[in-house]
Amino acid sequence: MNESHFQILRLLEANSHLTQREISRKTGIALGSVNYCLNALAQKGLIKIGNFTRSKKKTSYTYLLTAEGLEQKTKATYHFLKRKLQEYEDLKAEIEELKKEVDESSALEELDPHCGKK
Repeated sequence: MNESHFQILRLLEANSHLTQREISRKTGIALGSVNYCLNALAQKGLIKIGNFTRSKKKTSYTYLLTAEGLEQKTKATYHFLKRKLQEYEDLKAEIEELKKEVDESSALEELDPHCGKK
């Protein structure tokens, strides 16, 4: 599952009455891409698209996650979290390396104020 599909499923789980424009605004995904993703999710059986029959605006839709959609969203959440935790650990290690470099550079400048200067 790609990240756009994942973001959309997360939003729809929380609010199935969002418009495509609202989904686009909240995710930063282009409106046309949102439409494409919603249709793809429906074709995969992850969401059901229905319109409000009693609505004055006949273009209002609801997007309901199916049982398979909920399962796939849960799996995607697990993999997304696992990837983000790894990125976090990698970033922490990089920050520690940079701190060491700054500390070493500062120590050199204290020993020789002309170090590194032309």
